[in-house]
Amino acid sequence: MKYLLLIYGNEEKWASIPDDVRDKEIAKQDAWNTRYRASGELLAAYGLGGENESSLVWNRDGAPFSTDGPYLEAKEFICSLYVLEVESAERAREIAAEMPWASESPVEMWPILHDGFAPKPDSKA
Repeated sequence: MKYLLLIYGNEEKWASIPDDVRDKEIAKQDAWNTRYRASGELLAAYGLGGENESSLVWNRDGAPFSTDGPYLEAKEFICSLYVLEVESAERAREIAAEMPWASESPVEMWPILHDGFAPKPDSKA
């Protein structure tokens, strides 16, 4: 089963963390990423741009149309996402709880119910 883990934050929150503390926490996150990538349970890990770098994109009359900013007005925005593949929801929760800062801020966990990619065609055909 695959699970999506989401981490929320905002520019004010990150700016309030002293540089030495932030550097140590980033090192902890890198170690977490390395550990679960090596176990095969972490399929992907991405840090996202800030809220000022996000945009909304629509199709208007057959052409792309976009506006600045995230979809919702909120104090915090998704800043990182991770994809796990594990045997159970319990295992996903164990891994999420070991994420640095999980004692300070919750990790949002969603089951991934559908894989939108078709299997790759057999190249030997």
